[in-house]
Amino acid sequence: MTDLAEAPESDRTSGLTPLDAAARAALFTEAHTAHTFAETPVTEAELAEIWELARWAPTSANFQPLRVLYVNSAEGRARLVDHMNEGNKAKTAAAPAVAVLALDSRFHTQLPNVLPEAMAAPLTDMFEANEEARANSAQFNSALQAGYFILAVRALGLAAGPMLGYNKDAVDTEFFGDSPWRTILVVNIGHPGEGAFRDRLPRLDHSDVVRWA
Repeated sequence: MTDLAEAPESDRTSGLTPLDAAARAALFTEAHTAHTFAETPVTEAELAEIWELARWAPTSANFQPLRVLYVNSAEGRARLVDHMNEGNKAKTAAAPAVAVLALDSRFHTQLPNVLPEAMAAPLTDMFEANEEARANSAQFNSALQAGYFILAVRALGLAAGPMLGYNKDAVDTEFFGDSPWRTILVVNIGHPGEGAFRDRLPRLDHSDVVRWA
């Protein structure tokens, strides 16, 4: 039997099977945002593996605008904590690892590397000429990738603490300067600590959100 990883791309969907209950629980139904973390370190190898899963997120025409900055050094962590909202400072300082997720506002310069030449050239020219279209696409697709990044953290047996409570302009200036990267999310990463999870708040019911046509 051909191993699924070695099969042609067009044949791989034939190997799709539902995740078991434990995997669904780890990724979805029993997963919580973590507010405290154990002192257990998160290795650089584990952080690299997060991206090896997250990079498979679907994006429009394979644009892939998400960029990741892992803030590992004590000096870098202190600089980041300075720009977090007061309620997020302590947990960001204590988390074993922190990722700053950003979008690349000039993601289109990478299109020749991720698309066939016949597609890449016209799209690159279009985005170069249309800043609004470029910004909208980068915002949507990087948000989609950020969701996959959180799922990748969970899939590796770690907990994620995603946060929007920070001074975005200050973080951009502090870490990205004149580069085209712009912060969209800060994610604390590690093994959950004591009292890490709060009681789950209600989710909207099927009848509130789903319609059939």
